[in-house]
Amino acid sequence: MTEQQVAPVIPAQGRGFRAFTAKHLDQLAARAGLSDTDRLTVRAVATVLPFRTNEYVVERLIDWDAAPDDPIYRLVFPQPDMLPMGDVEPIADMLARGAPDREVQAAAHAVRLRLNPHPAGQLALNIPAMSDEPLPGVQHKYPETVLVFPKQGQTCHAYCTYCFRWAQFVGEPDLKMATDDMTRVTAYLRAHQEVTSVLITGGDPMIMGAGVLRQYIEPLLDPQLEHIESIRIGTKSLAYWPQRFVTDPDADDTLRLFEQVGAAGKTLALMAHFSHPRELEPEQVSTAVGRIRSAGAVIRTQAPLIRSINDDAETWRTMWRAHLRLGMVPYYMFVERDTGPQGYFAVPLARAAEIFRDAYASVSGLCRTVRGPSMSATPGKVCVDGVTEIAGQKVFALHMIQARDPSLVGRPFFARYDPHAVWVSDLRPAFADRFPFDADQSGHWQSELLAPAS
Repeated sequence: MTEQQVAPVIPAQGRGFRAFTAKHLDQLAARAGLSDTDRLTVRAVATVLPFRTNEYVVERLIDWDAAPDDPIYRLVFPQPDMLPMGDVEPIADMLARGAPDREVQAAAHAVRLRLNPHPAGQLALNIPAMSDEPLPGVQHKYPETVLVFPKQGQTCHAYCTYCFRWAQFVGEPDLKMATDDMTRVTAYLRAHQEVTSVLITGGDPMIMGAGVLRQYIEPLLDPQLEHIESIRIGTKSLAYWPQRFVTDPDADDTLRLFEQVGAAGKTLALMAHFSHPRELEPEQVSTAVGRIRSAGAVIRTQAPLIRSINDDAETWRTMWRAHLRLGMVPYYMFVERDTGPQGYFAVPLARAAEIFRDAYASVSGLCRTVRGPSMSATPGKVCVDGVTEIAGQKVFALHMIQARDPSLVGRPFFARYDPHAVWVSDLRPAFADRFPFDADQSGHWQSELLAPAS
């Protein structure tokens, strides 16, 4: 069969939603015009990093005439050169000779462990304890914010190739964070009155039906948790499956649940991930946004800056202005995290600051709610304010938007200019012997808040 005669993919069925998984990858990559060799390499990459998309993304968002260079194609499909060839070629050889699956998976597992599956101390520093026992599926990095990973929400309508939570989706229990014990979660929250915001995250919590989502939200409305002022839901569903809020069988029930949060005196915020302006073009998106806002929820938008997908100022300017027209609030431009295929997607910090500045300068004040470029690193959210010259030395100006140690929030500091730096670990202090968040000379961190919350 030639590439021009590729058989149609037979997708999985369910609730009107049709998913494409790794078993469909070869046929879809052929549709993009990839050679046999590149398709084999893509399959090898997909044994290490997860692949999942759906019919809406495939048929409504991807420009197949521009594939494989189309930004949405690159957003969801593994690329032949995403991982080092020294890691990928042995797996491709195994696939070509029909090696047993256990052999392929063992090789993929070894590669995953080299990809820093849980960056920024997610497991070592962020897991809180209650009664001297760890609280699985919960993270407490900043005093006022707790993250909850619902067990049924640890997948997505489609996976982004750059995703820093890829380890949730690769079927390795030791790498996964999840909970379905809201009794313990709410007990922890009652004991921590400093917490004012709960972020329900994943995966994507909006993959859950309204009934299951309710099991995680309603306990947070308990009058004993009056100190919880806001509930956030991190989701890509508005971009990848806006039907979730419009035509899905439980769309109305979901919006009534959102209304219930407001009626309880709390703010419900959808933290919506939009990586490219094209994700905003279908009419279903504006309809979904309108319905969510009519239910009393606010929508804040965020995405990382990703090489070959959105690494230019015009893309961000267009996206932020479209968000504002729809009534959403531009919130964050992130820097690609130090995990997974970071080396493939990362944009140098100097270039990131330039893109942010140029986009920021060309939008109105209402769009300038956005912050970035921000690195969600071990000590906190490190923002690159720009490049400047001080006392004859070219430096990065930075500050912390959020920090494990609240006393560091908003304090400016400087790093030596490095045109190749892509992450905070690549930077060296300027005008000081260490950064404000670094260990002191005795090897101790500057704040007890760098230890796991209890």
